[in-house]
Amino acid sequence: MAYWIYSRMSVSGQTITSPRTGATGEVAKSPLYRVVLLDDDDHTYDYVIEMLQKIFIFTAEQALRHAQEVDSMGRTVLITCELPEAEFARDQVHGYGRDWRLPRSKGSMSAVVEPAGESA
Repeated sequence: MAYWIYSRMSVSGQTITSPRTGATGEVAKSPLYRVVLLDDDDHTYDYVIEMLQKIFIFTAEQALRHAQEVDSMGRTVLITCELPEAEFARDQVHGYGRDWRLPRSKGSMSAVVEPAGESA
């Protein structure tokens, strides 16, 4: 018997739900994870905005809000999704490269994956 597993991903405050099929009669919930961008002093606002627009398809306004939040709070939650997607997104941030605007920038920004818990 097939059943639906709902895969959820939150982008810019919106949760996207899409069904997946499974093999038993029970509905299974996959745990959700947050992709969190961490602040540093080796990347400009322009870098952060550009990276977020390219990787996460954020608008300029959304990317600017995340850049401001990471600068003021030290971190910003970029997306909430299932683990494989979260790890992929984190790896995309890590692979984006240095900020050519700052000579001291040696590499990409840092991001971490953390459990979203029940509040997601």
